[in-house]
Amino acid sequence: MLLETSILGNSLQAWLSALGLALALNLIVAVGKSVAIRKLPDWARRTRTSLDDAVVELVRATRQWLVLPVTLYLGSRTLQLPERADDLIRILATVGAFVQLGLWLTAVLKLFIGNSRLRASADSPGAVTTLGALSFIGQLLIWSMALLLALANLGIDVTALIAGLGVGGIAVALAVQNILGDLFASLSIVVDKPFVVGDFIIVDDCMGTVEHVGLKTTRVRSLSGEQLVFANSDLLKSRIRNYKRMQERRVVFGFGVLYGTATRILAGIPDTVRRIVEGQPLARFDRAHFKGFGDSSLDFEVVYWMRDPDYNKYMDTQQIINLALMEAFEEAGVGFAFPTRTVQIDGSVALRRETPSWPMPEAATEASK
Repeated sequence: MLLETSILGNSLQAWLSALGLALALNLIVAVGKSVAIRKLPDWARRTRTSLDDAVVELVRATRQWLVLPVTLYLGSRTLQLPERADDLIRILATVGAFVQLGLWLTAVLKLFIGNSRLRASADSPGAVTTLGALSFIGQLLIWSMALLLALANLGIDVTALIAGLGVGGIAVALAVQNILGDLFASLSIVVDKPFVVGDFIIVDDCMGTVEHVGLKTTRVRSLSGEQLVFANSDLLKSRIRNYKRMQERRVVFGFGVLYGTATRILAGIPDTVRRIVEGQPLARFDRAHFKGFGDSSLDFEVVYWMRDPDYNKYMDTQQIINLALMEAFEEAGVGFAFPTRTVQIDGSVALRRETPSWPMPEAATEASK
C-alpha cells in the first residue's frame, strides 16, 4: 500500500501523521492568537493595570513563521530520523524559539518604555531622550542574552565568550564610568521626578527654569538669561529647592516705629496690619507682633501666607501692603524709625554716643549730668 511506503526509515503514514500534528499545533496557535487579538484589547482597556496590556503585546508579538519550526520539531518526535536531519530540525526550532522569546521581551520592554514616555512627554519632554537610550540598552541586553542562550542550547560552549564579554564590559564601564553615572542619574530624575521641565529650581547659588533633561546633563535657563548646564550626577548630589511645587509662599517682613510712639498706638498697630493684610485677596494673615526694642526703633514682625506662589503676585501684594501701612501711619501720626545718633554736650566735654531718638525721661537726664 502507498501509506506503507518507507521514506528515511518511516512510513508515509507516519510522515503524514507527524506533519498533521505539526500543522494542527500551528493552526491552534494561529486561531488562539486571532481570537486573543480581537478580545483582549477591549478587556485590557477596562482595567487599570498594565499586566493585561503586556499580555496583549505578547500575543501581537507572536510570529507564526517562528512558531512553525517549533511545531515541526514537536511533530518530528514521532519519527525516527537520521541524526543529521534531527539536528537540523532541532537547530531550526531552537533558533525560532529564542528569536520569538526575544520578540516577546522586546514587546514588553517597548510597552513599559512607551507608557513612561507618554507620562514624561507632558511633564519632562527631555526625558524622552533618556527613555529612548534606555530602550536601546534594554533591547541590546535582551538580544545578547537570547543569542547566548540559543548558542548554549545548540551545544556551543559560550563560557569563553561570556568571560570575554565580562572583561570587555568591565573595561568599557571603567572607561565611561562618569557617563554611566550621569546616565543612571538621568534615569533617577525621570523615575523619581525631583523636578521636570518648566520647574524653577535653586541649586546652591544658581537658580533658573529647567529647560531640558538629557542623558548626561540638565540645562537650566537662569534669570539673567544665560544657560546653566549641570551634570546629572552632580545635580542629584546637591540640595535642590523646587519652587514650582510651592503651594503657598510664607512671607515674613518687619518694620520699626519711633520710640516716642504712644503705648496705646503701639497696641493698635498689629490690628491695623491684620486688617490691611486680610484685605488682600491672595494673602492669608498669620500674625503681627511687637517684636522687641531695637537700637533706634520699636520693632514689629509680620507673617502672612500667599495663596498663589507666583513671585510677581507676591511682590504686587507686598507693595500694596507697604503703601497701605504708610498711609495708615501717616493718618495716625506714627513715624517709621531710622538709625539716629545723639550728641550730648556737658559743659566743655562733648560725649558722643548712640542713643534712642525719643526724648529721654527726666530721671535719666538728671542721672547723666
